[in-house]
Amino acid sequence: MNIMEHESYKAKIEYDPEIDMFRGEILGLNGSADFYGKSPTELRREFKKSLQVYLEVCEEKGISPRKEYSGKFNLRIPPKLHSEIAAKATAEHKSINQWVAETLEESLHQ
Repeated sequence: MNIMEHESYKAKIEYDPEIDMFRGEILGLNGSADFYGKSPTELRREFKKSLQVYLEVCEEKGISPRKEYSGKFNLRIPPKLHSEIAAKATAEHKSINQWVAETLEESLHQ
C-alpha cells in the first residue's frame, strides 16, 4: 500500500486498471473523501482539492473533520504468542501494554 501525505493528512493510493488512473482515499476522516489522477503530480493536486472541499463542508456543517480514536483496541492473538509477549515484557520490566505500544511505534518508523 502506498501512502501520500498533505498537511497532516494521509491518503492510501491504489491503481485502478479499469479506469487507468490512480485512486486516493483520505484516511482517518469522519466521512469519506477520495480523488483520482493519471500521474503523481495530478494525484497530489487532486488530493489537495478534495481535502479542501471536505474541510469546507465539515466547517459549514460544524463537524470535526478527523475521526477520533480512543487509544484502545482489542487484539486476539494465539495463546503461545501472548505468553511470549508477556515474558518479553516482564524481562524488560514493562507492562504488556507498554511493550506492545513501543513495538508497534518502532515498526511504524522502520
